[in-house]
Amino acid sequence: MRGAVRGTGFYGGGSARRRGVLAGIAVAGCGALLAGCSASGGALPGAGGSPPGSPGAASAAVSPGAQAPAPPAKGSVTVTGDMAKGLDSPWGVAVLPGGDLLVGSRDKGTISRVRADTGEVTRIGAVPGVAPGGEGGLLGLALSPHFASDRLVYAYFTTESDNRIARMRYDEQRPPGQQLGAPDTVLRGIPKGVLHNGGRIAFGPDGMLYAGTGETGNTALAQDRKSLGGKILRMTPDGKPVHGNPEPDSVVYSWGHRNVQGLAWDKDKRLWASEFGQHTWDELNLIEPGGNYGWPEVEGKGGKAGFRDPVAVWKTEEASPSGIAWAEGSVWMASLKGERLWRIPLKGAVPAAQPEAFLTGTYGRLRTVTALGGDRLLLLTSETDGRGSPEAGDDRILKLTVR
Repeated sequence: MRGAVRGTGFYGGGSARRRGVLAGIAVAGCGALLAGCSASGGALPGAGGSPPGSPGAASAAVSPGAQAPAPPAKGSVTVTGDMAKGLDSPWGVAVLPGGDLLVGSRDKGTISRVRADTGEVTRIGAVPGVAPGGEGGLLGLALSPHFASDRLVYAYFTTESDNRIARMRYDEQRPPGQQLGAPDTVLRGIPKGVLHNGGRIAFGPDGMLYAGTGETGNTALAQDRKSLGGKILRMTPDGKPVHGNPEPDSVVYSWGHRNVQGLAWDKDKRLWASEFGQHTWDELNLIEPGGNYGWPEVEGKGGKAGFRDPVAVWKTEEASPSGIAWAEGSVWMASLKGERLWRIPLKGAVPAAQPEAFLTGTYGRLRTVTALGGDRLLLLTSETDGRGSPEAGDDRILKLTVR
């Protein structure tokens, strides 16, 4: 298919979409900017212990002298093929044991299984209660940490009244289309809106469930610690507050967010999150419990007391970030409006070099990045979400090898 695509530096001027043509090298400029951040390690705690990124976890992390060397300043991306084509408004992805995928359709409210060997797509069922509209619908997916025994699939979705997280049992012995059990709601009451519904969920290295939410366009929610909007949430698999949260009776983990879209942990169990800015700066943040990330008082790097600055920022036309994944010493960030995949190389908790852009304009809007281990990633496009320009085969899941 395509050969290795070299990075475009840390700017990547808006190029038109080019099917079947490698993304060229863009003119260098001042797109992605690195910002200072406080470093914190993250040892793997036991369930209910110090959460990743917390000061307690940092004390048990590897010493600076024992850290792995920084990744190279320049990386590469090779598209090795399509895993699947013809997906409708895909959003969330979960990797099953054995390598097959579960993929959710935001607008149809259904979950399908994608075979890793053939790309065959089979609908396994619909999630009851999904009310798609605007940026809402069936959003993030995650498998239970004990999926091999409990067969539970978690979903974050928009209803007529709120955003919520529910879990369903996946029974492969039932007929296709009827393989999802009745949803068991684990958390309800996340504010909903036409915009800024958040939606990414993931189980952390501590076995707890994390969720990124949005402030629905009501900016005051981000600083309201009683609201679940504009937050990163941390809870037990049953949706309960967990030891190590800033307040023992709350699932709120960090606040001051506009619209969290990506969650990922690095090899030292630090939590990273991507976030939509408004008109000026999109962000990659290093998340710490109790951190206030500034919105709406600050967009991008503000340097104001009481707020945590992002590690890297981008002009909104170059990013509008969505999902992220960690691989080969870097955070990889999908971009919607920016139509590119960003690589942010890290040395510990700070950038090792300027971010690089790949695949600029080649596949259109990019929604979700999924790490498969080692140098392998999956990249989900988002051309059928109502804001793209879908072409034959959209939407698709691309197989990548990265460095």
